[in-house]
Amino acid sequence: MGKFNDIIKSETPTLVDFHATWCGPCKAMSPIIDQLKKKMGTEVRILKIDVDKNQEVSARFKIKSVPTLMLFKKGEILWKNSGGMDLCSLEQKIKSIL
Repeated sequence: MGKFNDIIKSETPTLVDFHATWCGPCKAMSPIIDQLKKKMGTEVRILKIDVDKNQEVSARFKIKSVPTLMLFKKGEILWKNSGGMDLCSLEQKIKSIL
């Protein structure tokens, strides 16, 4: 969890995608997250966390459902959303926060 903490404490905003391999909506969000990464480039770091493989991190942030997206900057949670989103809405939300 040390590396995860270092990443979310960064000056660079980090969008964390909490997902699971068995989750249908997570699979639907995956290409949207990939497109977001291409569109936003270095403005936002994107980190995908498999909740089944990272139960300690998932428990720490009280992840109850997947997909859950969280935006961090300097270790602070700026935004959290459970469920899917379309690319346009997700990009607009992140830009409005940053």
